[in-house]
Amino acid sequence: MGTTPTAPEGLRPAPGQHITAWRPQVEGVVEVFHARFTEHAYPMHVHDAWALLIVDEGAVRYDLDRHEHGIPSDTVSLLPPHVPHNGSAATPGGFRKRVLYFDESLLDRSLIGAAVDSPDLRDPVLRHRIGQLHTALASPGDTLEAASRLALIGERLRGHLSPRLLTAARPTDRTLAHRLRELLDARQVEGIALEEAARLLGAHPTHLIRAFSAAFGIAPHQYLMSRRIDHARRLLLSGHAPGETAVTAGFYDQPHLTRHFKRVVGTTPGRYARSRA
Repeated sequence: MGTTPTAPEGLRPAPGQHITAWRPQVEGVVEVFHARFTEHAYPMHVHDAWALLIVDEGAVRYDLDRHEHGIPSDTVSLLPPHVPHNGSAATPGGFRKRVLYFDESLLDRSLIGAAVDSPDLRDPVLRHRIGQLHTALASPGDTLEAASRLALIGERLRGHLSPRLLTAARPTDRTLAHRLRELLDARQVEGIALEEAARLLGAHPTHLIRAFSAAFGIAPHQYLMSRRIDHARRLLLSGHAPGETAVTAGFYDQPHLTRHFKRVVGTTPGRYARSRA
């Protein structure tokens, strides 16, 4: 996940405020920024990256291109690069927000004008996916899941900004899905980036995800994690320690193994190992 920077004395958030920022190892993502502000107000400023913002508590008001906007908790806001904007709390208790900054590999600069015209999107599916992406980005071993969720979010954003870019769904490509499954099996331990898989198989990342999910009823990252969990179970039953198992089965570290193992198997790796007859 990277190291969260510590602000020097005098620059730390005021009491009641909290900031966490990091740059994950996911192609296209410049920064992830989580903050809780009670009094801070942003002056007019610009970013060199797209900013995708959701508010979890309270509400935010801001000016973009001389027009006032508001971000309640059910709204997604997409702020384009190089366009001045500010921001402040619209509720007495302040606000808590999560922001994803990404480069033009996800959204082309030709869409900046459309984003200026309609920066606030009321799309429950999009907002839910953004929340899932933030969860994945907070886990250093879940880069394939994060890249997959980011690709689908980019597709949905492009649909909002330029509906003509949406095309009819193509038929399920079972051959493509099987080739991706073979690739995931071959790279089970070391893993593979979504962009690399797309290049090797000659397919767009979102089409690759949809073809695999339609063919097998499971997303590529879920399939890979399931294979790693099965591998870990065999290792644990053979007497390997959880820490050793995590590395051997392809997990980032033991906490990464424990989190996914408990979610799938219903118990921790240590308890599972001790339960063997």
